[in-house]
Amino acid sequence: MTRSKNGHTPSAKAAIRCAIYTRKSTEEGLEQEFNSLDAQRESGEAFVKSQAHEGWTLLPDRYDDGGFTGGNMERPALKRLLADIEAGKIDCVVVYKVDRLSRSLLDFARMMETFEKHNVSFVSVTQQFNTATSMGRLVLNVLLSFAQFEREIISERTRDKIAAARRKGKWAGGHPILGYDIDPRGFKLIVNEDEAVRVRAIFELYLEHQALLPVVQELDRRGWVNKRWTTRKGRERGGKPFTKTSLYKLLTNVAYIGKIKYKTEVHDGEHAAIVDAEVWQRVQALLQRNGRTGGAAVRNKFGALLKGILRCVPCDCAMTPTHSTKNGTKRYRYYVCSNAQKRGWHTCPSKSIPATEIEQFVVDQIKGIGRDPAVLNETIGQARVQGRARVAELEAERQGLERELQRWNGEVRKLLEQIAPDDRNTPAVSRLADLQERIRIAERRATEIREQVIALSRELVDEREVARALSLFDPVWDSLTPREQARIVQLLVERVDYDGAAGKVSITFRPTGIKTLARELADRHEERIA
Repeated sequence: MTRSKNGHTPSAKAAIRCAIYTRKSTEEGLEQEFNSLDAQRESGEAFVKSQAHEGWTLLPDRYDDGGFTGGNMERPALKRLLADIEAGKIDCVVVYKVDRLSRSLLDFARMMETFEKHNVSFVSVTQQFNTATSMGRLVLNVLLSFAQFEREIISERTRDKIAAARRKGKWAGGHPILGYDIDPRGFKLIVNEDEAVRVRAIFELYLEHQALLPVVQELDRRGWVNKRWTTRKGRERGGKPFTKTSLYKLLTNVAYIGKIKYKTEVHDGEHAAIVDAEVWQRVQALLQRNGRTGGAAVRNKFGALLKGILRCVPCDCAMTPTHSTKNGTKRYRYYVCSNAQKRGWHTCPSKSIPATEIEQFVVDQIKGIGRDPAVLNETIGQARVQGRARVAELEAERQGLERELQRWNGEVRKLLEQIAPDDRNTPAVSRLADLQERIRIAERRATEIREQVIALSRELVDEREVARALSLFDPVWDSLTPREQARIVQLLVERVDYDGAAGKVSITFRPTGIKTLARELADRHEERIA
C-alpha cells in the first residue's frame, strides 16, 4: 500500500461526468450512416478518453441538434442539456468548436452564467482554453464574437442573394402557391393548369361578391382548399380551408400576373401569368375600396347610382360621390376623382363631374339597349359569349376534378392492399381516411358543376324577352326608390369610365345581369298593373 509522507492514503480523483453536445445548422446529410454530428461526437469521445487519468467519464446520453441554427437557444437537445445541468447530472460540457454551442454572444453569456452557477466547466476540443482564468474567458469571448460575426455575414449574403434573384424575376424559394408547381429540373415556377382554373375562378368570385367572407363561404362549399404540396421527405403540407386572411393574401399576390415582389419592389418574373392584369387591377381596386368595411354593404345615403363603378381614366382610380350645399338647403351632388382629392386638383384632368349628369347618361344608355336593335343584339351576343366562357371554365374544372379523382382512387386501391385487417391508427389508415374525404368533396363538386352547366344552358337570354322587359324600363324606373335604382344599375353595369381630358364616357355592361334585370322589371310592371 502506498502512503504519503504524513501517513495518509491519497484520495482517488473525483469522477468528472462529461456530456458531449453536437449541432448542425441544416438537415442536409443527416440521413447518412456517418454524418457531421457523428464526426463531432467521435472527436469529443476521443478527447474525453484522453483525459481519463483526470477522472473524466463520458455520459451515455446524446445531446444532438440536427437542423437547428446556433443563432438562438430554441433547440431541443440544448434545452435538455441545460435541464440536466440544473439537475446536477453534468460536470463538464464538451463541444467540437465553440460555435457548435452558440453563435450568439448574448446567448453564450447566459449559458456561461448557468455553467458557473452549477460549477460546470466547458471545453472546446479544437480550441484549447480554460474558462477558469480571466485570459481563458477573454479568448472565449473573442472566438464567440467572430462566430456571431460569421453568422451575420452569412445572413447578409443570403439576403443579398435573394434580393438579386428577385430583381432578375427569379423565384427565390418558399412555399409553392396555388396555381403553380416547382419545376423539378430547376428552381422555377411552372403553371399547374388545373389549379390555375381555380385561381381565376376565385378572382371572378371576388369580383362577383365584392367581399371576402362570401367568397370564403363559397370556396368552403365547393371544397376548395389552399395549395397542397409534398416536401422532399415525402410529407404532405398545406391543403387547409381558406380564411379571410389566406384569401386576401392570394388576391394580392403579384405572382399571378407574372411578377415577383421583393419588399416594396415589383419586377417582371420568369414564370407565366395565370390571371389577366386588368382583372387583377379591378380586384385590387375593390380590396382598397373595401378596406374599412371588408366588403360589407356600405350605406348609400343619397342613392349614388354609380358608387363603386365610376372610374377616372387618366388617374386609373375610383371616383367617389360627394356633395355641397348652397344656402343650407340646396344640395349639389358630384363624383370626385380620388387622386385629385388626395394629391390636388392640378394632378387630374377629370377632377369631378356633376352626379345628375353622368347618372342620367348611364340610365339613357340602359334605355337605349331596348330601343336600338343593333345595341340589343350586341349585348345579347356578349351575354352568350360570357355564358359559353363560363361553361368552358366549368368544364375545365370538371376535367381537373376527374384527373384528381382518378389519381386518388388509384392511391386508395394501393393503400387497401397494404393495410392489414387489424391496423387501426397507422399513417396509412389516416391517409386513406383523408383520401376518402377528398373524393367525397370532389364528387359533390363535380355534381354541382354538371347542374350549373345545365342551368347556364337554360339561362341564355331571349331577344324578345329582353326587348319586352327593357321597353318597360321607363315607367318602372320612376317607381323605384333611389336605393333600388342604385341596385339595378349595379346589377347591369360592371364599370363606367370617365375621361375628363377627352370628354368621353364608356360603359361596360354586365351581360349576365340582363336576364335577372329583365325578370325584375317584368315583375315590377305586373305589380303596378295589379
